[in-house]
Amino acid sequence: MTSDKIYGKRQSVAIIDDSRENILVLNEMLKDLCDVIVATSGKDGLELIYSQNPDVVLLDIMMDDMDGYEVCEILKADPRTQDIPIIFISALDADENERIGLTVGAIDYIHKPFSPPIVRARVQNHLKLKEQGDFLRNLSMTDGLTGLANRRQLEKYLDSEWRRCSRISVPFSVIMIDIDYFKPYNDTYGHLQGDECLKAVASVLSGSIQRPGDILARYGGEEFLAILPGIDIHGAIHLAEKMRLSVTHLGMPHASSKAADHVSISAGAAMETSCWENYPHDLVKVADEQLYRAKEAGRNRVVSSLTK
Repeated sequence: MTSDKIYGKRQSVAIIDDSRENILVLNEMLKDLCDVIVATSGKDGLELIYSQNPDVVLLDIMMDDMDGYEVCEILKADPRTQDIPIIFISALDADENERIGLTVGAIDYIHKPFSPPIVRARVQNHLKLKEQGDFLRNLSMTDGLTGLANRRQLEKYLDSEWRRCSRISVPFSVIMIDIDYFKPYNDTYGHLQGDECLKAVASVLSGSIQRPGDILARYGGEEFLAILPGIDIHGAIHLAEKMRLSVTHLGMPHASSKAADHVSISAGAAMETSCWENYPHDLVKVADEQLYRAKEAGRNRVVSSLTK
């Protein structure tokens, strides 16, 4: 594996150090290995990491606003950043400092003044390990047929985004989607063609999602679930209708459908505005009820709690 090729982008290293001289030296030795992003304080470093999601963090300990130990503890306590390897680079060379650094979650500890070849070799090794770990995590979180998030990733993401929306008091919407008359499709065209149908539908549904925070998962069988944190019901209905039309435009023949002469979908949209009072699976249940209404009404349509 190379350091820039599993997901089609170069890996990145964040350097958080209040010494601009150290940053310049580290950048010079690493810039051909990976992208380098920098911050000169603990607070700015946290913002940088949350916004850029680097593959490795090089972290100084002694900084004015927030020391490196505190930064490391915050990152390791957050599910979004807990898997990012952190390497302390510090002038504190006592064994106790190194022990504390490793205890709070760092994967390595390099003493200043550092040897550039040693730093480069260690960073390169941790980049490779991070790449391999990401690859394995991605396999465990991905549906093998469609390439979408699987049920495991869906549950994890639904829980974390629900808690985040609870904290900041924003709406949370979901869309439950089902391919119309999929069993008759399999009976008519065969299971291999059924798999191709699933992959094609998954591709256009996924292509309808534009915001980085939204995800589409395979919920099971021919059902899909879109998670839309921060989107109100009107936005969810608009996206669901966009998805329905995108599947229609595929033009895949479906001679056994009672809804259309082509492959179509039905969708149920639901929104919650009081995440702190309720549970995410209650919202999924409401979306599933709206999907049932769409099927009862003839399929190939979008239904929500706003639908008369």
